[in-house]
Parts: sequence; structure tokens; C-alpha cells
Amino acid sequence: MNHRVASVILLGVLTACTALQSQDHVTVRHYKERIDDTPPEIAQAEDAIQKNDFSGAEALLKKAIDKDPDNYQAWFDLGFVLNRLGRPEESISAYRKSVAAKPEVFESNLNLGLMLVRGNNPEAEQFLRAATTLKPTAHPEEGQSRAWLALGHLLETKKPQEALQAYRKASELAPQDPEAHLSAGLLQERQKEFAAAEVEYKQVLALDPHSTEAAIGLTNLYMKSGNLGDAEPLLRRLAGERPDDADIHLQLGRLLAAQGKKDDAIAQIEAAAKLAPNDSEAQRDLADLLVQANKLTEAEKIYRDLSRARPDDAEVHDLLGEVLLKEHKFTDAQQEFVTSVKIKPDLGVAYGDLAIAANENQNYALTVKALEVRAKLLPENPISYFLRATAFDHLKDYKQAGQYYHLFLDASGGKYPNEEWKARHRLVWIESGKH
Repeated sequence: MNHRVASVILLGVLTACTALQSQDHVTVRHYKERIDDTPPEIAQAEDAIQKNDFSGAEALLKKAIDKDPDNYQAWFDLGFVLNRLGRPEESISAYRKSVAAKPEVFESNLNLGLMLVRGNNPEAEQFLRAATTLKPTAHPEEGQSRAWLALGHLLETKKPQEALQAYRKASELAPQDPEAHLSAGLLQERQKEFAAAEVEYKQVLALDPHSTEAAIGLTNLYMKSGNLGDAEPLLRRLAGERPDDADIHLQLGRLLAAQGKKDDAIAQIEAAAKLAPNDSEAQRDLADLLVQANKLTEAEKIYRDLSRARPDDAEVHDLLGEVLLKEHKFTDAQQEFVTSVKIKPDLGVAYGDLAIAANENQNYALTVKALEVRAKLLPENPISYFLRATAFDHLKDYKQAGQYYHLFLDASGGKYPNEEWKARHRLVWIESGKH
């Protein structure tokens, strides 16, 4: 392949490889070139590609292939064109023929590997590995680095240790490129190799001090280790530099919440929620903090919005019900808990919440029924015993009421003095036989 053509081809290959993590796998972009031994149809096709006339380029390239079926450059260009025309299977077929015609071309193997990755074809590994053994026509170290990086991304799920080795190769070849360090850090964090991940994230920030991904990864590690003091200034700096980055505000808000700085945390998560109004996790974090700050009206509004946006989310209905309980809106709360357990019949905590709401609504039969289901999903506790005892008491089932008052007293251990006094008082009356 001519050096001048290969230079622009490599540029496109690098772009394609960079896109691997985002699954936007594109083939190379071509620019107008004139090479003495290039067939006229290929030269005209590259002019058409430059003008985004991919249909015209396809026709020209097929003419070139009719004349010379083993022209690897024509098949290579056709692979690019077919991909741009939204015909990935045909594109893969063209790249295969390019590699078959001339197996030692780095760019052909890399692009074929990238296309196969996009289609989840296990053959991708074969061609990406081949690319790591071949020499790019231009910028060899940078091109090789991108090939190792692409291979690493492919191997992460099934061969994580080989993926890490690939990232090390990539970083050795392109020591000023932070991407391999970032990929390694993300993988090591998922593998719970936190010390190694921290080293990688710090290397990313040394190369690119404004890397959002590395800063968030590093603060995740600090938060997991309880080292919140080091995480906060890093995130505050990033939030100042990138005021429109919702992810940074959200991460900072979570960090501040973990430190008990609720007002600052609410301000940051509110900023994140405004920047990304469709981010339900940010909205939920904000609502949780508002509940902790006893700003129940604001929290209720957010949970109601979330329940409308995610009507099949049982936990959102349960959380809305909890807020309504705190607001003494017992009828509404009961309805949310009923909705929650209809959606997710094994959500034990929602049955406990339902029992509380039903008890407040004097629906003692529902209280007992909810607690019976809860007992199958979660361990009993003093409050579940007490609720069941009082519900049976109201239902005039004094035998079961007495049993559960005793179970409550045995489990409470002096932690619920008011309820213990009521239980003993009722037991005296129940066991007197005067009812």
C-alpha cells in the first residue's frame, strides 16, 4: 500500500479503534489521493468517497474488482463504503476479501476485526491479534497501540488478565495516550483490584488532568475505602472546570452526602438533575437526600414524577409510600405499597411498609395479611410482632394477640419502652379472661 494513501487510511483506523468502547465501530475515512499505479476506477472512487458519494464509489469499486478480483485496495475501499451505506455484513465480506488478497496489511486486519466486534462475531479476536503482529504503514507505534487497545476491549469479559496485558502493550507503545491506562483502571476496578486501579487512574490524570472518567473512577475508589477527604477537592475542582457536566455534580453530591454535608449535597445533585432531567438515578438520589433533610413535600413531588416515568418500578412506589407515611398521608401510602407488591411480589420490605400504612388506616385484616407474607420473605423483628399483636387485638382475636405480645416482649429487650408498657398492659387484660 502506498505510503501517502496509508497515512490517511491509518488516521481513519485510529478513529475507528478509539470508538470501540462506545460500540460505534466505523471503518477508515479516505481522502483524495493520486498514485501512479492506482487503477482509475479506484482513484475516482476515492474522489467520490471524499464527497460522501458512497453509492457512486460502490459502482466504481465494483468495476475495479471486475477487472482485478484480487485487488486488495479495491476490496478495502469497498468495505468502508458498504459500512457507510449501512450494509455491515457485505462490508465484512469485502474486508475478508481484502485480507485474503493481502494478509499482511495492518489496516485491513484491524478494520475487519473492528467490524466483527460490532457484530459480536468471535472471529474478531483472530484479526485483531493479527493486527498487533503487523506494522502499520504510517505512525507504526501509534497504530500498534490502537490495535492492542482494541484487542484489550474485546478480551475484557472472557479474558480479563489478557486484556490487561494488551492495555500495558498499548500504553508502552503510546506512553502519552491516557486511554489504555483508563481502560485498565476501569477493568481493575470491576475486578476489585482497587490498588492497581488507583495507580492507573492517577496515571491518566497525570497525562490528562481534566479526565472526567479517571476523576470519577478515583473518587469511587476513595469512597469505597472511606478516604473521602482526598476525593472531595478533586471533584470540586472538576465541578468548577466543568459546570455543565451532570456526572461530576452527581458524584460530588454523593460524596458530600456520604460525609453528612446534606445541604451541599442537595445543591450538587439538584444541579445534576437540572442538567440531566431524564437521569432517574440522579432524581432518586435527590429525593432520598430531601427525605433525610425532612423536605418531604419536595421529595414527594420527585417520587411522584419518578413513579409516572417508571410505573413498573416497585421500589419507586415503595419509596413514595414511605414519604407519604412520614407526611401522614396514610391512604395514599397504602395504595403505593399495594402497587409495589403487585409489581414485585417478593419485595419483603414493601409488605412491612404496607402493614404500617394499613394499621394507621385501621385496616387490621390487611395488616395481618401483609405481615404474614413479610414473614415468609424477611426475618421477624420486634415491630412486626407488635403490629401483628395490636392488629389481632383490634380484630378481637385475643389468643393470637397474646401470643404476639409475648413474642414482642421477648424480642424487644427494653428498646421500645412505650410499646412494651402497652403490651404488658394488654396482656394483663387479655390473660385476665374478662374479654
